[in-house]
Amino acid sequence: MKNIEKIQLSKDGPLVSKLGLGCMRMSSIWGGPTPNETESIATIHEALDNGINFLNTGDFYGSGHNEMLIGKAIKDRRDDAFISVKFGAIFHNGQWLGLDLRPVAIKNFINYSLTRLGIETIDLYQPSRMDDSVPVEDIIGTVADLVKEGKVKHIGVSEITADQLRKANSVHPISALEIGYSLAERGIEADLLPAAKELGIAVVAFANTAEGLLTGDMTAPLPADDYRNHFSRFQGENLIPNLQKVEVLKQLAANKGCTPTQVAIAWVNAQGNHIMPLVSMSRRSRLPENIAAMEIAFTPEEMTLLNSTFAPGAIKGGTYLQR
Repeated sequence: MKNIEKIQLSKDGPLVSKLGLGCMRMSSIWGGPTPNETESIATIHEALDNGINFLNTGDFYGSGHNEMLIGKAIKDRRDDAFISVKFGAIFHNGQWLGLDLRPVAIKNFINYSLTRLGIETIDLYQPSRMDDSVPVEDIIGTVADLVKEGKVKHIGVSEITADQLRKANSVHPISALEIGYSLAERGIEADLLPAAKELGIAVVAFANTAEGLLTGDMTAPLPADDYRNHFSRFQGENLIPNLQKVEVLKQLAANKGCTPTQVAIAWVNAQGNHIMPLVSMSRRSRLPENIAAMEIAFTPEEMTLLNSTFAPGAIKGGTYLQR
């Protein structure tokens, strides 16, 4: 078993693995095929065997399929796993319709999640994002009531502003902020990250490779049926200059004897002891590379090169974070 470093969720929160396993890609994404379930469950088991206990899902991933899958995987290993669940996103036929963050909806969502997961308490429960349709106080207050009922242990938030984070934390202590963060997506460094650090809230950072941009495998143009064509970051006028910057990442990775993906994960990991890279996987073969990325260190010169090449705003175009 690898010695995975731990991270504390909030000042008095639980200790979990500093590398998180994102389970989203174990279910159908945007109407695509569902990965092999046996392999997905084996990936969860191997992650747990290696000390990765933070499992991240959403009740809308695969219309509940993801939660049922995790439920099967942890059936006899509940004590080994820390389950993080997002709620509130509404999809139909693979299409995003919006959010439902009403208290009555949240009280409905939680019971379905508990049933699909086959557990009595969700470790971390969080709205998938905020849209101002329901006051933050009502959303967090409702989840706080679920804590009192014993259905939730800790409250998280996802993809919100610094002001919303402060407001949420004033209603009930927030343990974790889930947000997209990578060399390509650094806008949160201005105010959201400082706010989380000030409040003692851990950061669960997803999209470390920026939807594949930082893997070093992407070429222009993307295939016509690639879902990323919908996002301006991956369209021709932006993708070509963006990939030119990735060449710097590829060269640095080659010099260090690792992959661009590992460098991207390692950079996120290096941003603070309160930041967890959340890496999506559906195959066991990805685990060794991603675990090894947590051991990569950078010289001051290497960090300067990365931070200057991928300075905030250097990568052109947006992603689904601006949906």
